[in-house]
Amino acid sequence: MITEGTQPVELVTIRLPVWWTFGGLVAGLLIGLLLVDTPALESVLLVSEPVGTLWLRGLQMTIIPLVAALLVLGISQMARAAKAGAVARRMLMLVAGLLVLSGVISAIFMPMLLAVFPIPEAASAMLLSETAEAQQVPGLGDFVTSLVAPNLIAAAAETAMLPLTLFFALFAVAIARLPEGQRDTMTHFFQALANAMLTIIGWVLWLAPIGVFALAVGVAARSGGGAFATLAHYILIVTAMGTLVLLAAYLLAMIGGRRSPLAFAKAMIPSQAVAISTQSSLASLPAMLDSAKRLGLRDATADFALPLAVAIFRATSPAMNMAVAIYVAHLAGVELTPLSLLAGVGVAFIISIGSVSLPGSISFVISIGPIALAMGVPVEPLALLVAVEMLPDIMRTLGNVTMNVAVASTVDRAAGD
Repeated sequence: MITEGTQPVELVTIRLPVWWTFGGLVAGLLIGLLLVDTPALESVLLVSEPVGTLWLRGLQMTIIPLVAALLVLGISQMARAAKAGAVARRMLMLVAGLLVLSGVISAIFMPMLLAVFPIPEAASAMLLSETAEAQQVPGLGDFVTSLVAPNLIAAAAETAMLPLTLFFALFAVAIARLPEGQRDTMTHFFQALANAMLTIIGWVLWLAPIGVFALAVGVAARSGGGAFATLAHYILIVTAMGTLVLLAAYLLAMIGGRRSPLAFAKAMIPSQAVAISTQSSLASLPAMLDSAKRLGLRDATADFALPLAVAIFRATSPAMNMAVAIYVAHLAGVELTPLSLLAGVGVAFIISIGSVSLPGSISFVISIGPIALAMGVPVEPLALLVAVEMLPDIMRTLGNVTMNVAVASTVDRAAGD
């Protein structure tokens, strides 16, 4: 939910049928294994591959309009928060720095981790299609000029996400500077656009068990039992990037908030327990307020900083979203240059602002797609990886909740100084 003036503005609530989708993944992999080297395999693939492709395209078709709408809403919300006073502006600067740091952590450590623990050889089947092609990442001069698209329609047709993302971020800032009536009109338009796109993607995700099942049959037929090993490897590697952000939260609480690491860890236990059980930062807010009291934070700081952090701050998003894109890049054999990683960090930072309290499965679809496209990485594997997102999502929520309280501690200390 976001707030426009004094009137609450809510986005459509949709849910991925998580366990049915996970069941579809497992069932598809098992059936694909059973059909390997049997005459029936070709007949089954003739049906399953078009079904899976249609479902994948259904996910892809909403990415650009939904990202545009959510960016406008998210950045407008941050602009309104910045008007709340000096404390709010300091908090927003801290949040922006942490989001950039989160993406940089993944850009540095994810390739190193994959070098030590490489992707299983059978993982190439996760590409779903031999025709998946990576986009070309430009050189330095071309990269700089590509930041501005002379034709937005052509950029959208070519899924050039970096210039599109920058344009809509600037567009959102421009809307925030309009007179109140015009600003409200534009904000309500994009809120309606977001709700319409979320409704469509809700219909697509309602069919996720069927789509994932259809895609998984082909993956298992190509890779055999290696698909299970690949998914387990993926979950552990991506979760490791979230763990680094979690550890950074303890470091921030110690340095920025001047809290004892032991005292901070003890105070966070109730919040972290709720985070793990609900996988929702919003549901964890009452527990976070309780943790703030245990740490001795002033009520005025906690009551302001924690709800704002829940609304606009997802500390683990850049790191874990970048981790997924880098994993798929290694999967597809895409060479990641410093420029492509820089593009990924930039888009991950901007996109994280627009993920206004969406469920993890929805954020996965609309956040990682633009990052992958900006880095020149194929997006086809994301359709399968969303089926296991519920497991890395535990670390996402755990890291976000812990970092929110660490940020509140730092803001409280700064306000006291």
